[in-house]
Amino acid sequence: MSDLDGQVALVTGASRGFGFAVAKALGARGALVVAMARTVGGLEDLADAILAAGGPNPTLVPLSITDEGGLQRLCLAIHERWGRLDLAVHCAAHAAPLSPTPHIADKDFDTSVEVNLRGTERLIVMLAPLLLAAPSGRFVYPADSRGGAPFFGAYGATKAAAEALVRGWAAESVRIGPQVLTFHPRPMPTALRARFHPGENTAALAPCAAEADRLLAMLDEPATA
Repeated sequence: MSDLDGQVALVTGASRGFGFAVAKALGARGALVVAMARTVGGLEDLADAILAAGGPNPTLVPLSITDEGGLQRLCLAIHERWGRLDLAVHCAAHAAPLSPTPHIADKDFDTSVEVNLRGTERLIVMLAPLLLAAPSGRFVYPADSRGGAPFFGAYGATKAAAEALVRGWAAESVRIGPQVLTFHPRPMPTALRARFHPGENTAALAPCAAEADRLLAMLDEPATA
């Protein structure tokens, strides 16, 4: 029996790429996956993959991280059904077009702030009570080190700001919980990366499934104060 059997695990951005791989890996180890993404077809493919791997039927949530009312209803539903959330892995992100900083379009910057930064803050606020209700609630943020890289202004700045927010929460939560972790995946052949590197040879990139396994191995490590 896996230590994830029966654990309630929310994964955002679960319809493709790294989020899909993480949700599939969690489900295959017996977690009760709550898979959230905007793309219904991708979520249905995820459910098929989890069931094919012998995992329990996941809960599919077609929802944007920007939908505050929808997130409130989701958290209420998790509370009413399970009374807790054991794990959250926040993979949802917006990849704004590459641009010189003075030429960033307002709409691209605003969307990046709303999804990457405000979405992370919104998720933290709403999930914290559910994670604290679990015996050992954990929140994982897959970070990206491209903050300050040329032409990544909107994406890099908002991802770096979101990581700073998560790291602050982690420091605040050491004694009282939940456990807040940052994970740095290696470059993967995701649709998000393809927007930044079109035509890239993906053979040298790490498979999403391998990085998901690396994340789960990190979760298997004993917690340190």
